[in-house]
Parts: sequence; structure tokens; C-alpha cells
Amino acid sequence: MTGTVLNVATVLLGALVGSLVGGRLPDRVHQRVLMGLGMVTLILGIDNGLAWREDESGRVLLSVMGGVLLGGVAGELLRIEDRLQGVGDRLQARYARGGSTVSEAFFTATLLFCVGPLAVLGSIEDGLRGDYDLLATKALLDGFASIALAAALGPGVALAAVSVLVFQGAITLGAGVFEDILVGEPLAALTSAGGVLIIGIALKLLDVKDVRVGNFLPALVFAPLIGAIAESFA
Repeated sequence: MTGTVLNVATVLLGALVGSLVGGRLPDRVHQRVLMGLGMVTLILGIDNGLAWREDESGRVLLSVMGGVLLGGVAGELLRIEDRLQGVGDRLQARYARGGSTVSEAFFTATLLFCVGPLAVLGSIEDGLRGDYDLLATKALLDGFASIALAAALGPGVALAAVSVLVFQGAITLGAGVFEDILVGEPLAALTSAGGVLIIGIALKLLDVKDVRVGNFLPALVFAPLIGAIAESFA
């Protein structure tokens, strides 16, 4: 759990720094920070999303397409984003001051920090071999991202540290289960589907379109599952 604890610490520290600095900056600077983070997030999403290209058979691309479509349908039926938004809204109603965007900050930061190959692979490496190099790298990236997010959206970013602790901690503790599953095509499908969701986050940060990324979260289960099934028949 060393890597996850380090990751949680950098998110909290980054959120603190961003909140202290953000309150002293004019709105136009907040917007530039948010736009800059959005552009970097877009590149990160595209890089991860193209993981399917490593598979010459084309099965991973089909797994990602099927996973995203099925995940979107399942998420919409389960109203995942509405439920997550409700959690954020309750926190905002209880703790927010002066129109703070606690809900948006919590939701955006949670998706950004938890959706991606580093979160999954790093947690597995930490759990199986005690190697937290990947999570240390992720912790550094998340720390800087949390500064930018907190400066633009407020201290609600700090609440995402709980999401990081629960998500990565659970994978680390159950790493043995994933060792033989998330390899080959299933891992590529998970990485690529995660990239697609990160692109969705970028579109929201850039104020292009709110695609309700939360409702696509089941894609992170469907895509590697379809990839595993397709690989077994290859």
C-alpha cells in the first residue's frame, strides 16, 4: 500500500496548495489553468486510447468499442453519474462556502486520478512485488494535476484522495486476482477504454461538451472482459 499512501498524500498536498493559491488568482487565470489542464488531459487520453493499435488483429479495437457502448448503456440505466453527482452535491451542501464547486471538483478529480493504466498496473505491481515505482510516478503527476484542479475548482479536489485510497488500495490488496487476467488483449482493452474516458474528461474541462463520463465507467469492466473472451477464441 506504500504507493497508494504516497499518491493520497500528493493529492492532498496538491489540493491544499492549489486552494491557497487559487483564491488569490483572478478568474481569467483560473480559466487558463483549467484550459491548460484540459489540453494536457486530452493528450493523455489520446495516448492511452490508442493502445489498441498494438494489436494487429483488430480484436482490441472491437473490444473497446463494444465495452464503451455497453458500458454507456449500463451506466445510463444505473444512473451512475447522477448518483456520483448526488454524493458531491450532499458534500457541497454540507461543507461548501461561497459557491464552491465541491461536487464538480470531486467528480472530475476522481475520474482523472482513478481512470488510467498507471492506477491499475501500479497498484498490481505494488501488491504483488512491493514495487511502487509506477505509483510514485503517478503520485507526482496527480500532485501537479491536483494543484491545477484545486486552483480552478476549489478544495473539493481533496475529497478525491478518498477515491484514490479505496480504488487503488482495493486493487493492491487483491492484486493476486488480477495478475493473470489483466495481460495481453484484456490489458490493452482496459488501457484504451480508460483513454476514451479520459478524453471525455478533457472535453468537459475544455468546456466543449459534457459527455457524462461517469455513465461510461462500466466500460472499464466490459472492455477487458470482451477482450478476454475474444482472446480465448483466437
